[in-house]
Amino acid sequence: MSYSELSNGSKVTQAVAAIIEDAAGRVLLCQQAGGHQLWGLPGGKIRAAESPVHAIIRDIREETGLETEIVEIVGMYQLTGDGCGESMPDLFVHVFRGRLDGGGPALNAPGRISRLAWHDPDALPQPLTATTRTAIADAAAGRTGVLREIERDKEPEVADAA
Repeated sequence: MSYSELSNGSKVTQAVAAIIEDAAGRVLLCQQAGGHQLWGLPGGKIRAAESPVHAIIRDIREETGLETEIVEIVGMYQLTGDGCGESMPDLFVHVFRGRLDGGGPALNAPGRISRLAWHDPDALPQPLTATTRTAIADAAAGRTGVLREIERDKEPEVADAA
C-alpha cells in the first residue's frame, strides 16, 4: 500500500498544519476566504515530491510572510466521513508545533485566507475545523506523536451577507 492510499485502496489527500503560539500562549489561526469560512491552523496540501516538513515551512511562509522553526510533531490526523453532506476524500494531516522567526505574521495569501489572528486556546473562534480543534486540545495536553481518526463536522451554516 502506498503512503497516499488507505487500506481499502481509496486515495487520501495529504496535508500539513502547524500549531504556533505567541508569548502569551495564544494560537495563530487562519480563517478561510471561501466556502464556510472555517478557522483552522496555518498549512495546506503537500505537493508532489515534497516532505511534510518542507510543506509546512513553505505554507507558513506563503500565508504569513515569515519563516518557521519546526519544533516537534503533535500528531497525524485522518479526517474521514461525509459530515459536509457530500462525498469528500479522506484528509491525512501532519500537525507540527512551530515557532515563527521574526516579527508578527501578516496576511500574505488573501485569495485563500481572509484573516490571521491569535486566539486563546480556551476561547477559539467558530466555526473551527475538526482537525484544528482536536490538535489544539492534544497540544494543550502536552501530547506528541498522536495518531487519530477524526470524523468531519456537519456542514456549518454560513451567515448571510448584510
